[in-house]
Amino acid sequence: MRIISFCAVCLLMVLSLACHRGEDKHGKISREDSLRVALEDLNKQLSSNDKDPDLYQRRAKVYIAVKEINQALNDINKALQIQPKKAEYYITLSDIYMLMGQPQNCEESLLKALSVDPKNLTANLKLANLYLILKDYRKVNEYVKAVLELDKTNTTVRFTRAMALLETGDTAHAVGDLMDAVRMNPRYFDAYMLLGELFATRHDPLSAGYFNNALRIRPNSKEALYNLGMFYQESGQYFKAIGTYEILARTDTSFRDALYNIGYINLVYLQDYSKAVEYFTKAIAKDPGHAESWYNRGLSYEQLKEYQKAYDDYQKSLKLKVNFDKAIEGLNRLDKVMKK
Repeated sequence: MRIISFCAVCLLMVLSLACHRGEDKHGKISREDSLRVALEDLNKQLSSNDKDPDLYQRRAKVYIAVKEINQALNDINKALQIQPKKAEYYITLSDIYMLMGQPQNCEESLLKALSVDPKNLTANLKLANLYLILKDYRKVNEYVKAVLELDKTNTTVRFTRAMALLETGDTAHAVGDLMDAVRMNPRYFDAYMLLGELFATRHDPLSAGYFNNALRIRPNSKEALYNLGMFYQESGQYFKAIGTYEILARTDTSFRDALYNIGYINLVYLQDYSKAVEYFTKAIAKDPGHAESWYNRGLSYEQLKEYQKAYDDYQKSLKLKVNFDKAIEGLNRLDKVMKK
């Protein structure tokens, strides 16, 4: 199964906080320490100046970052009580409502932001993303157009429009938007990943190029490495797939599927059953509850004529996955073989 790299549109709704990072145990400051320090500082400032709406808004953003949503909501409402004509405050309120799972309130807040500042780029962009979530494609297009009128080179809104086009079945125009996005921003990771996915469904060699471009931006991306490996695997480039999965297994030592897929390639395509056993064993070590790893190691043992080991693995897989048809079939085959 390929890891889908499509960005979660909901996350586009919430702007990241511009906080300095604190030091970790190696001398670098952790994000948690930075947020704690920022919160203490804002508390101190508000204790002596509780009429400054910007301080409440800044503290609301810190509360969002530490997932104290009710406190964030309380602070941004205080900011709006003091200064009800600032679009930025309504945008922060929309972020809070989005995190609370209240899209209607989120929409209302963004529309209020635009009533204060009709040319606010962020509010228009967030509305485009919100309507994508709500599958209101007419309004997606309306706010995409508004963003592009304000900023013709905006790549984020092109990604949003591409997602809407894909959902409505217009793949060709979606690809056009994504290609425009990476042309304007050659470091747009999510756009490269989505292009890689789209070309992989066509078994187009360009898919590998897009995933490799994504890896140039994030060399340790689990999603990019896995999807590149899957493209190679599905297009019959087995040794390239194995090489890519090996890199992934070293990059993320807890990731079972890279090891499982190497085992699967050796079992199904290369018929190197000893190597298959080796990698399924590694996958089992990462995740002893994965029935398919036990089953496929059993199948590899069966091909090696190590029938008792195969039998034990089939039984284990059946305990983990009740009524696992393939494991039952394997046990039935071995019953006949072992009786002989």
